[in-house]
Amino acid sequence: MPRLLFFAGLLVLAGCTTTEPVVQPAPAPVVQTDTVFIEVPTAVAPGEDLSDVEAGRFDNGKMWTFDNPPIDYFREAYGLEPDAAWFEKARTAALRIPGCSASFVSPNGLVMTNHHCAREHITAVSQDGENLLDNGFYAESLDQERRIEDYYADQLISITDVTEEVEAAAEGADDPAGARDAAIDAITERMLTEAGGEDAGFEVEVISLYNGGQYSAYLFRRYDDVRLVAAPELQIGYYGGDPDNFTYPRYNLDYTFYRVYDENGQPLKPAANFSFTTAGVSDGDAVFVIGNPGSTSRLQTVAQLEFRRDFEEPFLLNLLETRVAAMEQVAEAEPEMAEEIDLINTVFSLKNAIKAYTGRLEGLENPVLMARRQDTESDLRERVAADTALSARYAGVFERIEELQGVKADYIDELGSYTLNPGSSLYSSTLVRGTFGYLYALQRQFGAPEESLAGLKETLMTLDVNPPALEEALITARFNDLILYLGEDHPTVQAALGGQTPADAAAALVANTAVLDSTAFAEMLPAFMESDDPARAIGEVMGQGIITLQQGLSTAQAEEGELERQIARARFDVYGTSFPPDATFSLRIADGLVKPYEYNGTTAPEVTTFFGLYDRFHSHGQAFPWSLPERWQTPPASLDLSTPINFVSTNDIIGGNSGSPVVNGNLEVVGLAFDGNIESLPGEFIFTEETARTVSVDVRGILASLDHVYDADRIVQELLSGRLVESEADADEQMGM
Repeated sequence: MPRLLFFAGLLVLAGCTTTEPVVQPAPAPVVQTDTVFIEVPTAVAPGEDLSDVEAGRFDNGKMWTFDNPPIDYFREAYGLEPDAAWFEKARTAALRIPGCSASFVSPNGLVMTNHHCAREHITAVSQDGENLLDNGFYAESLDQERRIEDYYADQLISITDVTEEVEAAAEGADDPAGARDAAIDAITERMLTEAGGEDAGFEVEVISLYNGGQYSAYLFRRYDDVRLVAAPELQIGYYGGDPDNFTYPRYNLDYTFYRVYDENGQPLKPAANFSFTTAGVSDGDAVFVIGNPGSTSRLQTVAQLEFRRDFEEPFLLNLLETRVAAMEQVAEAEPEMAEEIDLINTVFSLKNAIKAYTGRLEGLENPVLMARRQDTESDLRERVAADTALSARYAGVFERIEELQGVKADYIDELGSYTLNPGSSLYSSTLVRGTFGYLYALQRQFGAPEESLAGLKETLMTLDVNPPALEEALITARFNDLILYLGEDHPTVQAALGGQTPADAAAALVANTAVLDSTAFAEMLPAFMESDDPARAIGEVMGQGIITLQQGLSTAQAEEGELERQIARARFDVYGTSFPPDATFSLRIADGLVKPYEYNGTTAPEVTTFFGLYDRFHSHGQAFPWSLPERWQTPPASLDLSTPINFVSTNDIIGGNSGSPVVNGNLEVVGLAFDGNIESLPGEFIFTEETARTVSVDVRGILASLDHVYDADRIVQELLSGRLVESEADADEQMGM
């Protein structure tokens, strides 16, 4: 599929989407954005010839799938001899939770993930008068573990290659994409029925790998009784805020423990779990991250990457930066309202995306990295050209996909002007309801059946409505977009502003529209075309722009998707599974080494310690975001401050890997992945090991905090012995206290 995330707002005629048009859920929210410097080799003189730059062996990454594990490579690199049982344990002890990764870490269903993956659920189980997010939580007995409603954990049971069945359905079809989708639906339904169905606790997902070069059906066992067991305070789970986000050295206890219960309400006895080791890690140790990386684009062509560099990433950064600026102005002017709607956390998340996209853009602007991608592509093209059959089958595909980037570029100004996405915090509720209300009514006029519009109607009716001040700010930002991309004299700008300034036009729209009232909007929607509400008028202007835009781009998008699949098949014909596919939020195992690195003229150590945490606390005058929760401000005498708290390794991760266990060759937990450093941000399109690092919580820091600060003895005993301890009192008795 084409990667233009902002095309999501154009899909209304095919069905509404609520996907946020920002980066994959990132490891932690951020507070402010500084310039991001990517420390990869860039020593290139102006005009220097880069034609001799060669691709690295692992430029496509190390996110290995479990059905094609690199056994020979693991043996070569680490002297490790993993057998089928090793991989089965690694697979079945790992879990996927909404947006993140997790793992079983005891025989009693105890689950470990990141604190930042659990924040909203910690808040959700808080009772009246409690603030568990800020103050932390520990269930001192089993009966105090709190169930999280509408939550689940998925365990991967099996993987089945269904490529031939999917491709056979598309062969010769008038609509190959539709035929594939139909085949995937049929496979999903058949396999789910064979497994016993959703009621028996199973889920099936057919995942496209290698951009369609391979299709695999994943069968999951879904557990929906998940309970909160322990979580540290937000300020220690997200220590350092944005200034420390995407950086290292780091001092974060970003962990949370859940427990999965079975259908009888008893702690689950999983088939496999990872055990904790107190040995930790040392420089040079081989470690493995087992989790679900969200999305990468390492198989894109150079032309597609250049389009992103020149158009897509700058567009997204402008969108994010202008909306964040608008939200911050509102938060400063109306702090009580901002707190009521949790606007600051929205800003945190968007600034996180800004930091991530900035890092990606700097990577795309790095001539050495782009030369490495060019070498990778050149090798593929040369191998295809050298094979008569492949050359005939894939003739012209690279050239045509390059031409299509020019087609997309012709619409950048319109994309910047008309993009809207229901459900995204980036967009005005007024403009969304006005625009999509108009498109809904238009489709009804053209005879679209009501059932086909039900999803769009539901989205519009359940839309979170912004307060008036935020609405004005977001509409003003959109009107400024129109001027920026279309110019002041464009008919759309004239129709939208009516001779007023963007701010005045936005204020007038908010003051006179009724669409922010859900009851009034519901009454208005059946006859929306006849409404004299000003939101309908601006909605028509925006809606017509969306229709024109979609008509201009839909053919190009569909063609680009098919060309990507052809290139994927060519790559698969040439290389097979010798390198891993792009991330797809499916289970992977990524190898690496614990390893320090050079940065900022010095060396980042492989581990940090509690000494560093307290140094940072005092060096910054105990000020936010380096303040500490009260119980942490004076460390207990029993806490050895030389205990490691975080460490870095060369593993290949991205958003979605948050909460992944980091294990040694014996599948013992040595850490918990929670972030990448700034140098790792170009990893979305190319993997490097020079200075890019995974940042993890050290298992020794987890155990020390549980034992000496939180007095969570029953959890410590369970992690170290595997025994289920009913209560803290029982744990104390067993310890002779």
